[in-house]
Amino acid sequence: MPTDKSLEKKRRAAQAAVPYIESGMLLGIGTGSTVNELIEVLKERKIQLRGAVSSSSQTSEKLKAARIPELDLNTTGDLPLYIDGADEADADGVLIKGGGAALTREKVVAAASKRFICIIDDSKLVPVLGRFPLPVEVIPMARSYVARQIVKLGGQPVWREGTVTDNGNPILDVHNLKITDPKALESALNQIAGVVTVGLFAWRRADILIVAGDSDVRVLDIGARG
Repeated sequence: MPTDKSLEKKRRAAQAAVPYIESGMLLGIGTGSTVNELIEVLKERKIQLRGAVSSSSQTSEKLKAARIPELDLNTTGDLPLYIDGADEADADGVLIKGGGAALTREKVVAAASKRFICIIDDSKLVPVLGRFPLPVEVIPMARSYVARQIVKLGGQPVWREGTVTDNGNPILDVHNLKITDPKALESALNQIAGVVTVGLFAWRRADILIVAGDSDVRVLDIGARG
């Protein structure tokens, strides 16, 4: 459970994202504790959205409770803005996501969005990604095969037992990685047969990183996807 101090940081990160949200906007919304704070802020400030595209069943429940209309990405087309948190981020906007098991849908919504804002507290900002285990979603029959291939790449995969994604798939959490070339690693993992999605957001990184500290909120404007 987040401490009061941690929760306060998450709330301030969420509040700092509000100026990017326009009335009547169609918004992509991620998953996790910081995003939950964003949904509460939207509710409290009575920000009127055209609707939101959700990245998980958990977020869908939060949106329903906040009376924010949920729309299907298949019918909306591309989105102007996606806001989500991260388990780890570097100063270039490259992220590790998937601690909440929503990495595939998060990656789809991020890819469909013109702008991606990531909101985090400063404990998530790291110089080199990999301290947080990298989630990899796999189809069930390929779990052991994918794990063996990941070992060959230098990772230590651990099956997240008892967890099934919204897509009905298991997750391997890959430990002992020091991710110095995130695009190459994302590509290599995506080439393994049976991998659905890798929780490494390098090819589609965040455009803006909002980082809440103890006494301030920093905004890193990283720019166009790259």
